[in-house]
Formats: sequence, structure tokens, C-alpha cells
Amino acid sequence: MKHPTSRIPRQLCRHFILGAFAATAALAAPPENTDRLATLKQLQIDAGKIVLADEISATADKNLPPHTVVKLVLNPAKDSNINVEIWLPEAAKWNNRFIGLGNGGAAGRINSGSLAGHMARGYAVATTDMGTAPNSDSGIGKPDVWKDFGYRATHLMTTSAKQVIKAYYGRSPEYSYFNGGSTGGQQALQEAQRYPEDYDGIVANVPAHCRTPLHAYFLWNEQIFHQCPFTPTQEENIIAAGNEYMAARELPQTAGKLVSDPRCTGKDIEAVIALAQKKDPTLTAQHTEALRKLFGGPKHAITGERIFDGIPFGSSFKIAHGHLYLFQWVFGKDKDLQSLDFGKDIDTYTAALGPYLNAENADLSAFEKRGGKLIMISGSADSCVPYHASLDYYERVIEHFGSLEKAASFCKFYIVPGMSHGPGPGINKLPDMLGLVMHWREKGEAPHALSAQRIVDGKTELDMPLYPYPEKTSWEAGAFKPVNGPRGGVDRVAERFRPQAAE
Repeated sequence: MKHPTSRIPRQLCRHFILGAFAATAALAAPPENTDRLATLKQLQIDAGKIVLADEISATADKNLPPHTVVKLVLNPAKDSNINVEIWLPEAAKWNNRFIGLGNGGAAGRINSGSLAGHMARGYAVATTDMGTAPNSDSGIGKPDVWKDFGYRATHLMTTSAKQVIKAYYGRSPEYSYFNGGSTGGQQALQEAQRYPEDYDGIVANVPAHCRTPLHAYFLWNEQIFHQCPFTPTQEENIIAAGNEYMAARELPQTAGKLVSDPRCTGKDIEAVIALAQKKDPTLTAQHTEALRKLFGGPKHAITGERIFDGIPFGSSFKIAHGHLYLFQWVFGKDKDLQSLDFGKDIDTYTAALGPYLNAENADLSAFEKRGGKLIMISGSADSCVPYHASLDYYERVIEHFGSLEKAASFCKFYIVPGMSHGPGPGINKLPDMLGLVMHWREKGEAPHALSAQRIVDGKTELDMPLYPYPEKTSWEAGAFKPVNGPRGGVDRVAERFRPQAAE
């Protein structure tokens, strides 16, 4: 495939939008069914029940076409209480496709609004609260909730939604897709690893798949910030130092504005700290030591093994800590989390949650063999779910399949320059990734160069191609071109902090 040398033609992106698939809505007329709601109300759901099935007319919601809303409660174990919501377009409008949507954070609620756009374009769509309602305290001391949050709720959402779809339309979906970010990215990779038959294509956006090590990183940072706070001005100067130091490795268009590739060495860390001190004389010796730990990332206090990598250069401190509910699940609500150590306490925490929450199995052969397609996306300036673990996971997928070419035949990984945990000051507009994975799965055309834009104050400041890892975008002779980038370059999380998956 010939690579573009400047911007991606906009007309190509139109082929990837979700609406492109709506034309298949009338592929096959469903069987006559004069009372679809009655059929649903008689439907027996495994380990659960339908608690609502309601037709919504166009007049009830002027912004949406007529549709049916179905709500389920699933109780696969003693302490399980999983809520699922499904939206179904009219039979004549259904495009024979199903979309499962991920959640965020500790979940615990259903965002009904996330279903609307997909349903309006002809998709049957479902999401779940992952069994953690009404809030994250629901998981304290309850392994059933850990399993639901880790993997079970998403799988049962999928299988029960397919039951509902078949009962309502008289046939199963022709294709099924999953789209999730952050916690939804954990859900996405759990599906590809544990239940490869559930989905034909998956998008894992900023995926929190290395879950228990990630939250150990949050705790590590939390304890450091508690002992040595940084002012907003100090943080701004530290971010600016990272951007400035890494500018020599950047494109002319991004130099000094963001860090496209924050992979670094200990020498780089010391240089950024020195530059930050030069920019901000208020940074003390205590701040210097704190920065070494923040950029270096957590290691086991006894063995020195890598637990997780550190905060990426050029990214915010504000979203790099907190999210400590997983430790409360294991140690209780009243535990002083500042007192937790990175030795025995981390071992106890990992043994309790790691086998259920982590999605770290690089063997995606079952998903690949059934024709599944997977796109992973990380932001280079995301300090909430840093890119390190996802880059290393992709490298382990390559190792498992024996070559980059084989892995890339069904799985692509993009690192988006300057993107934080979603749109931000860096590249903040990409093509529709779910549409891309659909096109790849159904048309056999793999995505490669993506149109990536940096939009500031409503104006396009930068429009450049973005290539899948390990390729990088270069600027040569007045044009963007792909070049082979370095492989690896991040510390691998020690295997014992990524225990084997368990049911």
C-alpha cells in the first residue's frame, strides 16, 4: 500500500463512518411479529431477568427515531447485581449489527445517552454498569463483584443482549463490535482474550488493561504528592521542561508543544529535572527526589521488580493519582492507604484482584483465527492510563505470534501524539476508530495512515498522518512520511504483578 506523503484525503475517511453500514438495514426482512414486546417479556435470560421492555415513539423523544429500550438485571453469583441496558432500532431500520459499549472509572452506572447515536444509525447497542452500582464501595470484600467488574459483566451483557436481539428481530446479528475506553479498554481486551467468540471487531481506547499495576501506580503517586505537594505553577514548569527537552526529537510542527514519543532513560529523567529546576527555582531538593520517583515509577520495595512505569514527560500530574477504590476492595474502607507499603501489601492486593481484573494474556490466537480485528489507541501525554503497558502488551502479542507482520494482520496499535486521557492539547481529532475496525473486518481493508488533527480554538492548527506502531511520522523535504521507529523501550511490568487469569 502506498503511503501518503502529506495529509490524508478527507474523502477516504468518509468510508469509515458508522453510517456507511446503515444501507444494509434491509438485507433480510424479519419474520412477522405483531407483538415484539410480548416476545421479549416471555424471554428467559440466563442468570437474570428483563425488568423493562418499552417502546419509545418518535414523539416521546423528538431527537431520536422510534426504538425499544430493554433493561436487564443479571445475578450470576451471590453478590452479583449487574444492570444492562439495550436499545433496539425498529426492525425495518436495523442494520444487522450489534455494538457493545464500555464504561469508565469504577463504572456503577449506565450512560443511556451513549446508546442513542448508535441506535439512531441502525445499530442494536448495549452497555452495562459492570455490577458496581451504586458506587465503588460495592466491591469492598466481595470477590463476586471483582469478577463482574473484571470480565463477567461485560461477557454476560454481550450474551444476554444477543438473546434479546434474536428474540426481537428473529435473527442474530451478522456482525458484533465492541468499543470502549479506559475501563472500557479493559473490558475490550478481556473480551478479546477470554471470550474471542463474542465480537468480530474491537476498539480498545486508552485501555486500563494492566489494571492492578496501574492502580499501584496511582497509589505510588498519591503517597508522593501527599508527602511533597506541587503547586500548579511548578507542575506547569515541569511539563514545559519535558516538552522543551524532548523538542529535539520532535517534528518541527510539534517541537516544544508536546511529546510524541515519551520513551526515556534515567539520563533523560535527570536532564528534565535539571531543566525544571532552572525554570522554577522554587523546586526544592525534596521536589527533585519526588520527581525521580514519579518519572521512575513504582518498584517492589523488597525485590526491586517493576510494578509499573512512571508519569510520561509532558503530561499532567492531576490525573496521575487517586482512583484508590481497588485497595479499599481488598483492605477495607477504613484502611489508611498512605500506610500501604509496596512490598507485602502490594503482594496481597495483586493476589486478590490481579487474576480477575488484569487483561494481560498475549495469546489472541482464538480471536485472530475467527477473523477478529482489534485496534488499540494510547495517548503519549496520558498520565491516567500511560502508554507503557499497552506498548509492552503489543510487543508481547508480537512475540506470541512470532512477527510484527502477523500481529499487525489483525491488531494495530496507535500512539497519539500529545493526547491525554481523551481529547486534549495535542492531537485531539482522529477518524472514527469503530468505523475503521468495522471496515477492516467486513471489507478486509486494514487501516494504516490516519488523519490526525490538532484543533485549537476551533481552528485546525496541524493536520498530519498518524501511523501504527512502530512506525513514526517524519517530516522530510516539506512532506510527512512514515519511518520505522524503535521497538520496545519501556520497562516490562514484572510477570508476578500480571498473574494468570482465573475464573
